[in-house]
Parts: sequence; C-alpha cells; structure tokens
Amino acid sequence: MCVCDTCAKCPPRFDTASFSPTISWVCGPEESLNKNSSACTSGSEAQGSGRALAGERQVRGDCCWRMKKEHVLHCQFSAWYPLFRSLTIKRQDPPTHSQPDSDDEAEEIQWSDDENTATLTAPEFPEFTTKVQEAINSLGGSVFPKLNWSAPRDAYWIAMNSSLKCKTLSDIFLLFKSSDFITRDFTQPFIHCTDDSPDPCIEYELVLRKWCELIPGAEFRCFVKENKLVGISQRDYTQYYDHICKQKEEICRCIQDFFKKHIQYKFLDEDFVFDVYRDSRGKVWLIDFNPFGEVTDSLLFTWEELISEKNLKGDFSEGDAQEQDSPAFRCTNSEVTVQPSPYLSYRLPKDFVDLSTGEDAHKLIDFLKLKRNQQEDD
Repeated sequence: MCVCDTCAKCPPRFDTASFSPTISWVCGPEESLNKNSSACTSGSEAQGSGRALAGERQVRGDCCWRMKKEHVLHCQFSAWYPLFRSLTIKRQDPPTHSQPDSDDEAEEIQWSDDENTATLTAPEFPEFTTKVQEAINSLGGSVFPKLNWSAPRDAYWIAMNSSLKCKTLSDIFLLFKSSDFITRDFTQPFIHCTDDSPDPCIEYELVLRKWCELIPGAEFRCFVKENKLVGISQRDYTQYYDHICKQKEEICRCIQDFFKKHIQYKFLDEDFVFDVYRDSRGKVWLIDFNPFGEVTDSLLFTWEELISEKNLKGDFSEGDAQEQDSPAFRCTNSEVTVQPSPYLSYRLPKDFVDLSTGEDAHKLIDFLKLKRNQQEDD
C-alpha cells in the first residue's frame, strides 16, 4: 500500500470515522446473521433456483471471460452462508469468557511536549464498540474478521501477534486499515466486472467468525465452471506438504464427493470458486466462496487454463479408479519449488515495490534524478 495520502493512483484510504457496517458473527453451523441484510436470502428460496439465478450465460472463449457484478454479489458472506451454514466448520461451544482485563483496556496516554501542540482524538463509536465486543465475547474471546468478501490476510504482519486473531475492535481496525484487500472491498469490489450496469448499493458487513486453528496444508481451493469441478489447488502453495503428495488421489475424491453432494447446482451461479478444509478424519468442510475470475487468486493454475479448460487433466495413474470428469489436482511437488509467501510484498510501501519491479517508469526516472542530484551535491 502506498504510504502517501494524496497519490492520485492510490485508492481512498479506509476511514474508521465513516465505518458503520452490519455485524454478523458465526459460532458454528447455527444461523446468526443480521436478518435485515438485503443480500440475505432464505435457504428454501435460493436453493431451489440455483440454475435460474445464474442469469445470462457468459461469453466464453480461450481469451474471453465476462464476470458480472451479480456474480460478485453472490459471493458475499450473507448471500451464501444461509444456504451452506451446515457445511461450515463445526466448533465447540465457546467457554465462559469474562470481560477483558483492565491491562488490555488501559487508557491511551496522549503525550505532548508543548502546550501549543494540537492533540488529535481518535473517533469513538461506543454503541458499535459494545456490540462488537459482545460478539467477540460470545465467540470465546478470539475471532477471525472479514468484510463481505475479503479477510485482511495481507496485513497479518502488522499485528502484535503476527496473526489475524483479534480480541478487540482495535485489533480489527488495525488489520483493516493496513490491508489492500479490505481497501479493494471498499473502493473497487467490481474492478474486473465487464457489465456496464451501475454499481449496486452495498451494505457492508463486519463478519466475525470464532477463531479456530487451521492447518494450512489442509486447505484447498476448488474451481467450478458450468457447475463442473474443473480444478483443485493446494491453498498454501508456497510450502511443500508431504501428506498432500501422498494422499492426493484420496483428497481429490473426497472433495469431489463433497462437491457433488452438497455444492453442485445449489450455488447461486454456475461458475464460482470455493475453499474447503479437510480435517484429520478426512471430512471436508466449507470455508468460503469467491467469484470465478481474475479477482480471485488462481494459485497453481492460470486463469487462461481454467477458462479454456486446456491442459486440465486429472494427473493420476491409470491404476486409480478415477472418473473421466475428474478435476485437475495441483500441489507443490517438492521442497525445491517452495516459494516465499505472496503476502510479503505487502510489507513494503507500494512505491518501493513498483521501483524494484520496474512497473512505474516515472518513479524510476524520479529516483535517477534524485541520485544524480545527490552526486552533484557531493
């Protein structure tokens, strides 16, 4: 994220003073969403019309793909959760949680070394803060925050615990203000959509999910085109997990069975992406939905492959009883191919990243002029 405040190329910064979303919190499969959300539909109403709500068929081709704004709206948490809440990870009842210790809520001291120094007071939202803290307490004291679509995964490094685990509203605000993903949700949610219709009015939602320690090597991203599961990718592709390579046939079968039984023809669109978690017992749980398009990370695939379906073949041996429509399954095959986390680049100001990659010629010219001036001064 650019560190400047007036750069014309940068999207507006997230302003806590104008942030007043709907709050949704999830303690497991139970429905606890805000019933006033315009995007929320009942299970019986939406489930029976999955194909009809897919809308006009998209123009397809090797190099052509049209993602519409309605497809993005259908991936909001409040749009899909009522339909699939029973498939999400079940968690134990939260333990009794007392109010946070006074040390955690110690009043901040505003330091001033001059009587004439102006003191800036942070905006306060007493009612909203109380509701959020009540929700956090009801979920056991620790939550995973996200907005309608995104979680601030790119900002974990700024937290004191280097994690997305939040215990207070201040923890949530710190992550949200530091996240490019959250900024995109606020400013450019339809950036890759091709339809010219006016942007829909969005009711932003703060979603709090009970914190649960998940093993990164058990998460997988699944790509669905025309209600057919075409690809499965290891979610944390920067690391090598031996168990994935050894069990990939079994993992693929489990996810495919889960898709056919619970997801296929039940989502609001026929083209979408969903993330799942496979626990130690081999049971598959639903995590999230994403639009089928460039706004979603294709991980070990390319979007050209997924759209055209070229080079998408199940990479299993002939001895395995795999169906002809088996999806392509990709994982990191050896430690040699391990890569640094893609989120590391978000720790640097955007100007530095652009300069190092040569993506902005004007910044490079300015940098060279600065170096020349320094040399002349020396």
